[in-house]
This record gives sequence, structure tokens and C-alpha cells, in this order.
Amino acid sequence: MKRKLKVVQYGCGKMSVYLMRYLLEHGAELVAAFDIDKKVIGKDVGEIAGVSPIGVKVTDATEADKVLRQLKPDVGVIATMSTMADVEESFKVFARNGVNAISTCEESLYPWNSSPEITKRLDELAKKNNCTLAGSGYPDMYWGVLIDVLAGSMHKITKIKGSSSYNVEDYGIALAKGHGAGLSLAEFEKEIGAYNDLPYKEISAKIESGKYPPPYMWNQNGWLCSRLGLTVTNQTQRCVPQTWKEDLHSSTLGMTIKAGDATGMSAMVVTETAEGITFETECIGKVYAPDEFDKNEWTLVGEPETTIVVNRPATVELTCANLINRIPQLIMSPPGYYTTEKMPNNVYLRKPINEYIDKP
Repeated sequence: MKRKLKVVQYGCGKMSVYLMRYLLEHGAELVAAFDIDKKVIGKDVGEIAGVSPIGVKVTDATEADKVLRQLKPDVGVIATMSTMADVEESFKVFARNGVNAISTCEESLYPWNSSPEITKRLDELAKKNNCTLAGSGYPDMYWGVLIDVLAGSMHKITKIKGSSSYNVEDYGIALAKGHGAGLSLAEFEKEIGAYNDLPYKEISAKIESGKYPPPYMWNQNGWLCSRLGLTVTNQTQRCVPQTWKEDLHSSTLGMTIKAGDATGMSAMVVTETAEGITFETECIGKVYAPDEFDKNEWTLVGEPETTIVVNRPATVELTCANLINRIPQLIMSPPGYYTTEKMPNNVYLRKPINEYIDKP
């Protein structure tokens, strides 16, 4: 692409601070930004991103259709909520205007095994209007591509075990609430833990109907199985509350979580495959106590057994950088809802981002 990449930011909260700055620093042109928060609408995006004003102000999201028709950007970056039900309409506004879009929404990474009807609708709309939709972020690389690359060094694999922890304070109120932070243990059991250990067909039906949001590893295991060419035969999940012995203040929730109440949760997903490889993957999202930090650990059991540990990853920044680096692959992928396990691996963008896009 010989000209600058034209990008629209949809959602101007915590994540957009990095997303917009990274876009600008990679030579993209931010042509518009949208939000629903009246405190943000009207601000110059440069102010939000921590750079000099660029003359583009945040517009009310209700104006998105009209603005997209006028500007005809190359891609939209969606950074709002965490489930496909939450982001379906924002994906639609881009798709019906023929604009490629990519989201930080965790479920959007591989929604075929959790929100198939929503994903099918988006896939059809994107194909009709010749654009591509996808999700990306930290899990795309550190729970996905990295594990796939390690698998390529193995002689034999019988099991893949993964564990990743993150501070829900870094991602906004929707994610914190989705992890049960601030609930009493009784409330957690009723709202989140009630479906633990249901049979595969039953829990799948509840997840696909929207009655129960999927744990992140539910989608991640689907991504990994698709990438590795494995056939899922059974999958179960358990969500267990995390607690702390003392009161913890949450700035994101705007409350103090009492000692013994849920600071978040551990979600464990076990996946069995026809090929004999089992996945045991866990994500731990909570309001951190003093001295706790992000950690990502994966073990490939087999010959030889291989473990990789990443301590203190900059999860927010890596989410944003990985998503931005995915944009060239997104734009060059076939139309439809095209998940990233089908795309080539990211590359480091040492040149302006448009130079990595083989399109006019």
C-alpha cells in the first residue's frame, strides 16, 4: 500500500491509549474515533493517546455509520467489551460499510465454538461487503502462536498445560465484573460457578445460547485445536473464585472488596481430542494483592517435555501491539469472519505499517 493506512478507533478507553499511539507511531492515519462516554466525546485523540493534538476528535458512536460512509477508512480497531454479544453491533457497523475490523474482545479471537450464530451473521455480512473481521490481542500470541511454534519443536505431544494470570484492574469495568470481582462467594457461585462441570453438550448449549459467557480458555483451546489440526471430542470448564485475606481496593470497580470476597476467578478448561492430545488451560483474572504480578506458563508434555514461563509480561501493551501488528494480515485475508489461527504469524513492523500491505 503506497499511501498511509486510514484507521478508525472504536472505543476510547484504557486500551485505546496504547492502540492509538502505536498506530500513529507506525505511520497510520487516524481519521476518526468513536465512543459513547460523554466525558470522552469531543476530545482530540492525541490528548487521549498522550501525544500532541492531531485534529481528530472523538465522535458519538451513534454517528459511526455516517462517518464511515464519508471517510471510507481501511480498518477499524474495536476496543470496548469482552463478549461477542457485546461487540456484534460494533462489528456490524464496520462490516455493512465494507470496512475491515479487528477487536481486542477476548471471545472474538475464536468465537466459532462459543457464539456460532453471531459469528455466522458477521461472516455473511463481511463476505457480502468484501471486508474481513477478526479478534486479536495478548492471547493471540502468548496463548496461541507461541504455543504453536513450540509444538513445532516437539517429537510427540500428549498434553498441553497452560496458565496465565492478569490484573483485571488493567482492562476496565466490564472485564472485572465478568470475572466476578467484588461478589460475595455466594453471589459468585450463583452467577458464575453454577455451571461448573456440566457435560460438554449442556455447557456448550448454554454458552452458545448466550446464557453463560465462555471462559477465555474455552475459545483459546478452540483456536489451538484449529491451528494444530485437532478434532475436539469433549470440553469442560470450572470457574473458581479467587480471594484475599485482607480488604482490597479496586479503582476500576470503584469499591473496596472485603476480605474473603471474590477478587476475581480462575477458569480452567479441559479439552480432549480425537488425536489423543489433551489441553488443560487456566486463566486467572483478579484484582491483584500487593506483590502479585502477571505470569504466563505453558508446558508441552511429551518428548521432550518443554516449559516456557513469561514473568511480568506487559499484558496491556502486548495486547495492543499484537493487534496492531495483525492489521496487515487482516487486510490481506479473505473476506468474512477470519480467525487469526488461519493467518501468517505477525512480524515486527520496522517500516510504516502500510508497507506491509500488498494492496492498493
